[in-house]
Amino acid sequence: MTRTTNARVAGFTFLFYIALGIAAMVVSGRTGNAAGIAAQLAGIAQHASAVRLAAVLNLITGFAALVLAVTLYAVTRDEDPDLAMLALTCRVAEGVIGGIAIQRSLGLLWLATAAGANGAGTEASRVLGEFLMGQRWSFVIGAMFFAVGSTLFCWLLLRGRMIPIALTWLGVLASVLPVVLLPLQIMDVLPDPMIQFMWLPMAAFEIPLGLWLIIKGVAVPARALKR
Repeated sequence: MTRTTNARVAGFTFLFYIALGIAAMVVSGRTGNAAGIAAQLAGIAQHASAVRLAAVLNLITGFAALVLAVTLYAVTRDEDPDLAMLALTCRVAEGVIGGIAIQRSLGLLWLATAAGANGAGTEASRVLGEFLMGQRWSFVIGAMFFAVGSTLFCWLLLRGRMIPIALTWLGVLASVLPVVLLPLQIMDVLPDPMIQFMWLPMAAFEIPLGLWLIIKGVAVPARALKR
């Protein structure tokens, strides 16, 4: 595909990726946030179709990350093929980890429906439920690969002067922020609300970027012009 086609596919996928993420959060929210493992499992069993739909949306999001990896690599490789390949690898890892992570929600659904409302309070179900509920680190790991890959791609876009400078600097800063803060979350230093707010700059960057790539595409990298 041409650079223009890759840029437009990437732009559409950015918007599609964001829409999928929002839809998955909305659908997942239907299961409620009840207190206690038994109540949470009962809520999951009651909204089994919503859990399955959210899993499918998250799986498609993983494939969207793969599309972004390939198209952004195609756009930025002329500026620096090594950094572009590293960024592609990070975004591929993000997509694969995101796809695998749906086993947590499907495992909870299996436990909720297999145990039933009467069995959800048994010791075995409680322990297994607590284990699966605690398996949220796959999101943090996938988010870290996403942030590193996004940082590298944004740096290449900035260095190649391929999109507006102000927009690119916003992307670099928005991508570096989770690179710094996510390890602090792993260390249990930062509260969860602060971690959630750190994604707002990323949304402020990716939505305009997606529209720009669809409408304007990307300029030829500065390094390629010097050849």
